[in-house]
Amino acid sequence: MNDQQDIVLNEHNKEEYPPAHTAEHLLNQTMIRMFGCGRSKNAHIERKKSKINWPLPTCPTAEQVAEIEKTINRLIQMDLPVTFEYVTRDQIPADVPLDKLPEDASETLRLVRIGDYDVCACIGTHVERTSQIGEFHITSTSYNDGIFRIVYRIL
Repeated sequence: MNDQQDIVLNEHNKEEYPPAHTAEHLLNQTMIRMFGCGRSKNAHIERKKSKINWPLPTCPTAEQVAEIEKTINRLIQMDLPVTFEYVTRDQIPADVPLDKLPEDASETLRLVRIGDYDVCACIGTHVERTSQIGEFHITSTSYNDGIFRIVYRIL
């Protein structure tokens, strides 16, 4: 793709906490792998606490929730690189979902890769390596009307 200086992306309207936002990517991919759901369409990511919702047919067990937390912390400790790739819409790999893109998304997209674990289009802020995230801690979960919510903190 072109020199990064020539790339025009949409303006980003959020001021995210990079460790929590990068952890969101790991969490989404873990949920996809464990439960076969898509990426969350509803997330609120902040420094003090973050919450994400997924539609699921049943509530995950306490053991599954513990496994989610364990998986995220294992990925953090693996010190995976977080890299960016700029592509035009006709160059997007088939495994990259675009259902969260706004209608007015730019022609050029930034793909965020976390090692070989996750890739998605994103204009948010991220850490350079997963070891910079800190400890991932699920503070609570809930399940109402087919929606599973995880609330987490980065310690």
